[in-house]
Amino acid sequence: MGAVLRSPKLWLFAVCLLPLARLVSLGVSGGLGANPIEFITHSTGTWTLAGLLATLSVTPLRRLTGRAELIRYRRMLGLFAFFYASLHVVTYIWLDQFFDLAGIGKDIVKRPFITAGFAAFVLLIPLAATSTHAMMRRLGRRWQQLHRLIYPVALLGVVHYLWLVKKDMTQPLILGAVLAFLLAMRLPWGLNMLHVVRGRLAPARS
Repeated sequence: MGAVLRSPKLWLFAVCLLPLARLVSLGVSGGLGANPIEFITHSTGTWTLAGLLATLSVTPLRRLTGRAELIRYRRMLGLFAFFYASLHVVTYIWLDQFFDLAGIGKDIVKRPFITAGFAAFVLLIPLAATSTHAMMRRLGRRWQQLHRLIYPVALLGVVHYLWLVKKDMTQPLILGAVLAFLLAMRLPWGLNMLHVVRGRLAPARS
């Protein structure tokens, strides 16, 4: 039992559930504000992006720290991003549109931010569906190529947020800047920078 409680995966799982627990707690206590649907939609969308960015941060952190075991947490972070994305979409389809498929179709075509959001969700589905070790073995090299879709998914998610917000652009711009940084760390000069920083940190750790 003690070994289970010390498991980093267990604690990460619990942390990833905190946004959902917060929503449930606020819903029970009547703390979702004057527009609960908007609050839930905004919260689940924000945590979807946070999950995508956390997933994308695993590889740079692994290269920076040299801790190969960090890769074990990437799948869980990605699946939680999909989980909150699903809640985000379900909130829109069910609570906002009441399953009005015609209205949803018009929204997707006519409202660019919804077009971008649905495109991101559709691209995210095959990533979640092929996240198992069995699918990794079955797809081989194609698995890695498929999972590069996370880059356009994250980009579409940020664009969706930017086009949605009408006044205060601070939060989507911050998330966009974080995404740009994480993508830059995959370019040759970003990889060189991580290598240099890791070299400078090595004496401090030793």
